[in-house]
Amino acid sequence: MAVAGTVGLFAVTALAEILGCYLPYLWLRQGRSAWLLLPAALSLAAFVWLLSLQPAATGRVYAAYGGVYVSAALVWLWGVDGVRPTATDWVGVGLCLVGMGVIVFGPRPVQ
Repeated sequence: MAVAGTVGLFAVTALAEILGCYLPYLWLRQGRSAWLLLPAALSLAAFVWLLSLQPAATGRVYAAYGGVYVSAALVWLWGVDGVRPTATDWVGVGLCLVGMGVIVFGPRPVQ
């Protein structure tokens, strides 16, 4: 799978995970309807399914996904929660993405 396709799939996967966690938060902390748990469960099921679509669904792939998840969470913080990220937030995301790049593109022993 091309890098852009992998990152795109990671982005959709992160959105499903964040939504699946955000909806129960609305129910638990903001007194919203318990019916939000149904789409939350569906979203988390979609998250698991989407993550399994990666061609090499292994610990390395899941570790690399973390960089995209942290980035998506920061965008969610800004876009949904209305909290503007700080400079250190952006630096942290940059470090996560660099770490993701090391995991994804780092040399591998020949087997």
